[in-house]
Order: sequence, then structure tokens, then C-alpha cells
Amino acid sequence: MTHPFCVGLTGGLAAGKSAVAEVFARLGAAVIDTDAIARELTGPQGAALPAIVAAFGPDCLNSAGALDRAAMRARVFQDAQARRQLEAILHPMIRERVRELLAAVQAPYAVVVVPLLAEAWADYRPLVDRVLVVDCDEADQIRRVMARDGIDADLARRMLAAQATRQQRLALADDVIDNRGDLDALARQVEALHGRYLKLAAARGNPLPHAG
Repeated sequence: MTHPFCVGLTGGLAAGKSAVAEVFARLGAAVIDTDAIARELTGPQGAALPAIVAAFGPDCLNSAGALDRAAMRARVFQDAQARRQLEAILHPMIRERVRELLAAVQAPYAVVVVPLLAEAWADYRPLVDRVLVVDCDEADQIRRVMARDGIDADLARRMLAAQATRQQRLALADDVIDNRGDLDALARQVEALHGRYLKLAAARGNPLPHAG
């Protein structure tokens, strides 16, 4: 199996990864979002649910038969062992789906959105040709995630602390988008990178061997 030129898009909590991915998609890149894959795996009749229920009990499901994401989020960010247990179930399934989707890409290049790319770099390195980090101040991250998820500052800080540090992400970066401005500024940065990635994809020519 082969895969196209692939950009690993990452960034801290609420840094703006989804906004960046939306612009790439509008420009014609194939966008693969690991959060969307996780939602599919944990939705009603999702492939990951039997293992999750076996590990955490039936109370982890909501009335629709899907994973109760809010309750599970609160649980795993209070209990590091529970978080590792959930990740051990989900992450291999997510990576397998990413490989399947990459193999089917027809666009000039792909952008794979991986929030925990720094933490899982050894697993994703065979798939990723270039790393793009969306960066912003930690105070902005906390403010945004509180507004987005309706959580308090304490949980927001615990969620932030559970991730790789800003410095660890930036150390992996080939490219960085500064998301301290407005959406227009964000889009201009994405457009410039799109042009660069088209050239890099064309220059690479033959696809790399697909990771197994």
C-alpha cells in the first residue's frame, strides 16, 4: 500500500486545528481528522464500544448508546490510569482507520489532524512527511476551551497539563501557524503553506511505502 504526501497537523487544546483544517479542505487537500474517527468509533454501535464498556462498565454510555464523552472526559482527566486505558483501546483503531483513508486519497496531498501527535510520534512518524503545528498562548487555549466545552478553568488546566507541552510540539514542527490573530490572518498562513505543500508533493513524486 502507498500513501500520498502527508502533513501531520497538530496543536494544543483549542489552538485552532479545526479552523486550519477547514481552510486546507477548501483549498483541495484531503483532510483526515482523528477526532472525527474517534467519534465514529465511539458513536452508537461504534467499533470501540465493546472494549470500552468491558473496561469502564455500561455507565460510560449515554441514553443513545454512544460513549458519554463529557463524563468520560471528566473521568480520564482526573485519573491518568483511566486515560491510558482508554487511549490503549482507541489509538490503535484510530491509526488503522487513518491508514485506510490515506490509501484512498486522490488529492495532491493529505492533512491528518492528530491532537496528540507529539505524544504518539513514534506511531505516526512512518505516515507523516511534514509536521505543522498550530500555536497560540496557553492563556488563549484555556479561555477557548472553557467557552467551547462549557467547563471550568480547573478542568481546562488539567486537560492542558495532560498533553505534551508547547515546547515539545514546536520541537517537532517543520512549519508553524501563529493563531493569535483573526481568521483572515489564519487563512493567509494556510494559503501560503498550501502552495508550499503542493510543490513538495509534486517534487516527491513516487509515494513512500505505506506503514504496516
